[in-house]
Parts: sequence; structure tokens; C-alpha cells
Amino acid sequence: MPKRFRMTRHFPVAMTEDGYRTLRKFAAEAGLNEGEALSFLFENFGSVIDKDNLTQRLRLFNSELADRQK
Repeated sequence: MPKRFRMTRHFPVAMTEDGYRTLRKFAAEAGLNEGEALSFLFENFGSVIDKDNLTQRLRLFNSELADRQK
């Protein structure tokens, strides 16, 4: 029997414009709204990422973070 899909958590999220555009594009292509798309990504995080690429991208993002916040 499939799990019932209920949105039980709401939280404020700050995103970059590029990140939000990408989320909206992914959600539209998948036929989901933004909340459903985020839920899908986080519920399946381990299978939708490349761990080596994630580490490299995270280092790059963190190194640019201070400049982005100005």
C-alpha cells in the first residue's frame, strides 16, 4: 500500500534566484509544485546526487557564499 503524501512541515526558506529558478523548472518538468519537488529531492537525496560532485560543489558554494551575501 503506498504511503499517503501529506505536507506536515512548513518552514521559511531563503534561496538564491538561480536556485529557485532551477527548482521551479524541475517542479514544472516533473508535474509537481515547489513543495512537492523539494520533498521528493530530500526523501530521495542519496539516490539523486553524485557524492563526489556534491562535495566539490559544496566547497565551491561555501567559498563564494560571503561574496554572494553582500
